[in-house]
Amino acid sequence: MGYGHAIGSRQYRFDDLRTLLARATPLRSGDQLAGVAAADAQERVAAQLALAELPLTAFLNEVVVPYEADEITRLIVDSHDAAAFAPVRHLTVGDFRDWLLGDAADSDTLAALAPGLTPEMVAAVSKICRLQDLVLVARKCRVVTRFRSTLGLPGRLATRLQPNHPTDAIDGIAASLLDGLLMGSGDAVIGINPATDDVAQVVRLLQMLDGVIRRWNIPTPSCVLTHVTNTLRAIERGAPVDLVFQSIGGTEGTQRGFGITLALLAEARAAALSLQRGALFDGRRGEHVMYFETGQGSALSAGAHHGCDQQTLEARAYAVARHFEPLLVNTVVGFIGPEYLYDGKQILRAGLEDHFCGKLLGVPMGCDVCYTNHAQADGDDMDALLLMLGAAGCNFVMGVPGSDDIMLNYQSTSFHDALVLRQLLGLRPAPEFEAWLQQMGVFEPGPGSRLAAALPAPFRALLEGLP
Repeated sequence: MGYGHAIGSRQYRFDDLRTLLARATPLRSGDQLAGVAAADAQERVAAQLALAELPLTAFLNEVVVPYEADEITRLIVDSHDAAAFAPVRHLTVGDFRDWLLGDAADSDTLAALAPGLTPEMVAAVSKICRLQDLVLVARKCRVVTRFRSTLGLPGRLATRLQPNHPTDAIDGIAASLLDGLLMGSGDAVIGINPATDDVAQVVRLLQMLDGVIRRWNIPTPSCVLTHVTNTLRAIERGAPVDLVFQSIGGTEGTQRGFGITLALLAEARAAALSLQRGALFDGRRGEHVMYFETGQGSALSAGAHHGCDQQTLEARAYAVARHFEPLLVNTVVGFIGPEYLYDGKQILRAGLEDHFCGKLLGVPMGCDVCYTNHAQADGDDMDALLLMLGAAGCNFVMGVPGSDDIMLNYQSTSFHDALVLRQLLGLRPAPEFEAWLQQMGVFEPGPGSRLAAALPAPFRALLEGLP
């Protein structure tokens, strides 16, 4: 079959859809490492022009990973909603971009369209978008989820409070947790990356978090980000599990590398739902009990990329997430390292692409605005991405003490960064959490995210009791 486009006297040919998508992808180091990137800027432009002329229906007739060999491809194909797709069925990829940028594509229209879009469609259109296009379209997409707090509402920005500790020391975790709460962080989830996968330790951490949430009546879930099989064992031991965490990928081989299948994720979701812990305070059940993390480059790292570019496979991971109706999906955009996203420029674009693709597919997207210490990136790059994601309506970002995760050894966003973003853009925490912050005296009464002038009385007593 093949696809082609001429630039001047030179004719470029691309053997299949997988190759066309890869060559059209803006430059990143992971695609160069995989040998699928365009040879130069001219070939990339030729591929983007050919892609813009491609009918959206082409993605229903050709897959990038074989149907017979990949359960994620089967999920994408078998769950496609033809009726939802009908309003844009006649468009090319380029026409689809123009339509998305127009006034007809409002929040309600995009929500209705989401089940009719495949990951490859949204990945394709993202490749011919400018950064401002990625921001504008994503801003129009609203994906609202709930577990004690309501996330994704217009004018709101939530945070994951991430009180990691290199030895899982309870006092160290508690200090970071209190620091975050006093800065208004934690409405998306209080989530700990454990230093060990020992199930007994996972249970202890879950019990500690549950005790804090119950003592202070905090309207937020907790999560220990361990492997899904450990969470199932913790549930069997009676642990207070709110959310099930798992890293996911865009091919079956990537998922095998993570030690998971779609069936295992379904089992874990059913187990978490059976606990009905979302109704802890107000009696309303929280049906969103999954927390997924992703990142461009995971399929290549697992040797399971099938010759595809990393951004297309990242979008396919969102099809997995969508199927399980999660509370949170987080692209840990700069965490895998410079082998996959070399510098701040590549990280910035990847973060906006991921958010755009996830939101178009109906996924509640957040972003860990982050980089590893050996990447060609710095805090200025992260400030730019954080601000653009805030303008794009990102559901949540990370809150890490001092922006330096001392357990995972990477740079993320701090409690202060979230406060700055809320103030700059007029954003507020999740409504239930905002009311709690005001009730506890952390925030001043009324709209806005202004910290109280004095240490709140309930926490003052707690701190005065410390040695």
